[in-house]
Amino acid sequence: MSSVATAPTASASGGRALAGIPVVPGVGAGSVIRPAERPLLPQLTGEPAVSEEGRPAELERFQAAAGVVAERLEGRATRASGAAAEVLEATAGLARDRGLLAAVAKRVKSGVPADQAVVGAADQFSAMFTQLGGLMAERVTDLADLRDRLVAELTGQAEPGVPVPAVPSVLLADDLAPADTAGLQPELILAIATTRGGPTSHTAIIARQLGIPCVVAVAGLDDVATGQFVLVDGTSGEVVIEPDRVHAAARVEAAEREAAAVAAWTGPGATADGHTVDVLANVQDGAGARKAAATGAQGVGLFRTELCFLDADSEPSVAEQARIYGEVFAAFAGREGGSKVVLRTLDAGSDKPLKFATAPDEENPALGVRGLRIAWGQPGILDRQLDAIALAAEQTGTSPWVMAPMVATAAEARDFATKVRARGLTAGVMIEIPAAALHAERILREVDFLSIGTNDLCQYTLAADRLSADLAHLNDPWQPALLQLVAMTAAAGVAAGKPVGVCGEAAADPLLGAVLAGMGVTSLSCAASAISAVGARLAQVELAACQKAARAAVAADDPAAARAAARESLLGV
Repeated sequence: MSSVATAPTASASGGRALAGIPVVPGVGAGSVIRPAERPLLPQLTGEPAVSEEGRPAELERFQAAAGVVAERLEGRATRASGAAAEVLEATAGLARDRGLLAAVAKRVKSGVPADQAVVGAADQFSAMFTQLGGLMAERVTDLADLRDRLVAELTGQAEPGVPVPAVPSVLLADDLAPADTAGLQPELILAIATTRGGPTSHTAIIARQLGIPCVVAVAGLDDVATGQFVLVDGTSGEVVIEPDRVHAAARVEAAEREAAAVAAWTGPGATADGHTVDVLANVQDGAGARKAAATGAQGVGLFRTELCFLDADSEPSVAEQARIYGEVFAAFAGREGGSKVVLRTLDAGSDKPLKFATAPDEENPALGVRGLRIAWGQPGILDRQLDAIALAAEQTGTSPWVMAPMVATAAEARDFATKVRARGLTAGVMIEIPAAALHAERILREVDFLSIGTNDLCQYTLAADRLSADLAHLNDPWQPALLQLVAMTAAAGVAAGKPVGVCGEAAADPLLGAVLAGMGVTSLSCAASAISAVGARLAQVELAACQKAARAAVAADDPAAARAAARESLLGV
């Protein structure tokens, strides 16, 4: 269970209010639907139950079922786009994975019935993925969903998933399989709330792309019955059971007006009284940069270069890297007044392993040799990447900023900055480690800018793996301890007269974005889908209100209190 056991409270809308982590802003109200029951899984006997003569037919039966499931998922992927399509394609890929298929086939050939063989192989791979950790551990949810779909097909049970409601409804669930979330229809699903999950879960990512209000890690949600009327507020994190219908309608209308203001915002980023805060985009390739350029984004605040090479068996050449980087630089080149593009050098390791850079036997990936630390043993990888960045800058006539991930000390920052400046580039580092935040003033003597990665900074500050569903309530960007470190870093930037941005999930929260601006943060970088909401919120509040909200949020005792204090300071509610 990922949420904190918090007693329901009374809501201003009437009814019982449950608290969770808001991940997609907006308000939806309607009757509850829930996903169909997962199929009944067979018991694993471990004993041969299929005669030798029947095993070839049993194997064919499994292969046919795997093909049907893969085709269904691939069909959904063709009808989806963006993150939803990627998730569906990845799950379909598991259905055709040779290793998994071979593990099932081996069991069937030994006499194990196909449905039991599927469960046994899934258990085997789940244990292996969990032990590997990082991105592989996240695939366990995908694998469980695939297992259930295969068993349902083999045993004639109903395919698991979300029913298509007859009228627009609110979807509640313990958790949602990636394939289910990716197939949701925004016109029929007014909002989503889950018991499990975190701000970076598949559910959150896809709901954000679809624009469906979403709250995760909601304690007490399992007791809400299908058919009950609920309100889900993806801005405050509140789920209200049986609210007053008139008050609920008013909250939905207010959220729709807010959405209209978001749609009308075109930039540039600034508060209502003209204080500049750049609103930038997080991208991972040229296509993403071009999409971001079509929004109100003023540039790129985080170009995740390692995501270009997750499938690469060997290190790409300098020329190949330059071509890839150049696509992103070119997307924002030639704009009047120029556009900032901030590139992060390879953040390999932990949840983003690269075959050519990451040690395969790292005992504790999140705390081990990752990010800039890879250059300690393999300096050529960093040198060649910087050469490629400089070449791409020359070819596109741009001046990118370059920052290193996982910097812990001022000495590391100095060494990195020396390499970057030798190539005529602007040098910065990411603040993801509490030690770096505590010594931000010293690090700023060595570099030209800082960018705060709130996702990692939160997990290290709270000692809570951000990929753990059980610790999702700790990995909340409104944690006051995290906000205090962010405020400390931003204050160091103000004192040094150097920019300090935020590029973690915190920057995608419009309310929190205003709080960060009040701390002295100079830029907010988020997913392209969140840019207008962040910019519109800034445009509605004055700097003094942001500063008041920042002080109140840092002084709060917990994330819920920090959110409430910020809402009171900024919105008067």
